[in-house]
Amino acid sequence: MANLKLKVVIIVQARTGSTRLPGKILKKVEGRPLLSYQIERLRKVENANELVIATTTKSNDDEIVSLCDSMKCSYFRGSEHNVLSRYYNAAIKFKADCIVRINSDCPLIDYSVVEEIIEYYINNFPNYDYVSNILEKSYPIGMHTEIFSFDALNIANKKSFDKDEREHVTPYIYRNKDIFKLKSIKMFKDLSDYRLTVDYPEDFEVIKKIISDIYPKKKYFNMHDIVSYLDDNIELKDINSNIEKKQTI
Repeated sequence: MANLKLKVVIIVQARTGSTRLPGKILKKVEGRPLLSYQIERLRKVENANELVIATTTKSNDDEIVSLCDSMKCSYFRGSEHNVLSRYYNAAIKFKADCIVRINSDCPLIDYSVVEEIIEYYINNFPNYDYVSNILEKSYPIGMHTEIFSFDALNIANKKSFDKDEREHVTPYIYRNKDIFKLKSIKMFKDLSDYRLTVDYPEDFEVIKKIISDIYPKKKYFNMHDIVSYLDDNIELKDINSNIEKKQTI
């Protein structure tokens, strides 16, 4: 990896106010909230300087803050719906040079996938303002990772007034190819039909089973371990296979 003095901050947007599956990130598996598994896995990312959970100022998200305190994980509180401003202000507070964006509904995120995206960005700095594996389908849903410069985030925060863009943080960046230099990371094999996110009750059923069966044997199981497990348990994969994840592009 290039020897650059860039401060890489992973910021995970997290709130309990989900309409489809309320409190989904705090639902417990084996006595632990899902968010605790995600924090544990993201702490394995070696080429990031800090992990921050960016939640809201609403009182019902106090439980997220309590979890962060118990795990000694940094957190930031900001606007519930203007997530772009939440990211911007969190990035300023933690003095980020570049920001890795992860959704909290991805509890099985593979730290090696996150490392790969970060490594590409750093090794090619300053050739790209934004690098991700979401622009083209190939990674399982639940492994999506984006990294972008603070400068790009700053421009987006100043110039974007679209509700959708402010809620989803990065669309202004990747929709403006004339302003920003983008890079798409894509796998040779398309695994995008594997759904490893938690948005509906069916998703939770799948994630719960994966953790209960694999975690005791291999704490830091990776994306390929999950795919192999689901290939051997097709009936489990089928539980949420008909749910379509809407990706803002």
